[in-house]
Amino acid sequence: MVNSRVEAPTVTVMGGGGATGRSCGGCGGRILDRFLLFSMERYWHTRCLKCSCCHAQLGEFSSTCYSKGGMILCKNDYIRLFGHSGACSACGQSIPASEMVMRAQGNVYHLKCFTCATCRNRLVPGDRFHYINGTIFCEHDRPGGGLHATHSSSIMSDQKVC
Repeated sequence: MVNSRVEAPTVTVMGGGGATGRSCGGCGGRILDRFLLFSMERYWHTRCLKCSCCHAQLGEFSSTCYSKGGMILCKNDYIRLFGHSGACSACGQSIPASEMVMRAQGNVYHLKCFTCATCRNRLVPGDRFHYINGTIFCEHDRPGGGLHATHSSSIMSDQKVC
């Protein structure tokens, strides 16, 4: 999966006073509520600023939300989808929030680090690969041969870069 950037904008609750005339970043409707939220440079109805995954209303339980890959996320779903460390699983270096990444089996990689362990060719979206014991192999360099219809070992898996 290729992801673009992450932001951790705060959610500010503001008194709307009833007739702000601002439009909601979620539904596009006019905000006439007593309270409104301001996050990611937009105004929101309190009911519209929701996590893209679990649909929790973000203004109710947190002052922070996350934005990555066009999704708005609560902290739990951000961590579940994108991990804790922010470090590349191949080189161990940190990955800046604005950098695109590749993911495999819950691990995150710099684009330049998502390469076959044998031929060192970089894998791109659409390429098939094998993830064996934490090591990435391109479709042609899987240890023990090419693609098989079935596997006898649970540690071997054929995957496709999304």
